Amino acid sequence: MSYYSPSIEKLIESFEKLPSIGHKTAVRLAFHMLDLNQEDINEFISSIVNAKKNLKYCSICYNISDTDPCPICASPKRDNSIICVVEDVRDIMAMERTHEFKGVYHVLHGTISPMNGIGPEDIKIKELLNRISNQTIKEIIIATNPRVEGEATAIYLSKIIKPLGIKVTRIAHGIPVGGDLEYTDEITLMKALEGRREL
Repeated sequence: MSYYSPSIEKLIESFEKLPSIGHKTAVRLAFHMLDLNQEDINEFISSIVNAKKNLKYCSICYNISDTDPCPICASPKRDNSIICVVEDVRDIMAMERTHEFKGVYHVLHGTISPMNGIGPEDIKIKELLNRISNQTIKEIIIATNPRVEGEATAIYLSKIIKPLGIKVTRIAHGIPVGGDLEYTDEITLMKALEGRREL
């Protein structure tokens, strides 16, 4: 039996759908939202609606952006001959915090995972190969997470890209096995970039 009114219960359930939000945190967030004034509530709702409406995938790298191409792909200061391949959009933000990488990115939007029924055709590998065939690429840096799926994806990419005569490197494992780029500190990421090796 719930101690909350149906409206509050529904709000709590909505927060519980968010990743890493348990029941107690959902209750705190729900009551925090109820304490906000109407102007702050409207601004919060508007920011969610606008983000959902305005954000799109960059047609070059598949980053999420308000513009197409995204600011990284559009920047004349970036080296388009070096592509860092990541699993997720959040991994770009992690890499950018190092202020070390001057190339561009390609977001796979996942990893190869036969156990979950995800094959190479289910992520943005074909799009990466199209990029490679249409541009002069010197190096592909594979920065997938150091888990089984990330390693399998890295090996697969290496096998199909190296025969094209392109240098393929993997970021070094300064990042703990089982860790995510998104939560890795800048120094560790910087060292991982510096210590990358050819596959």
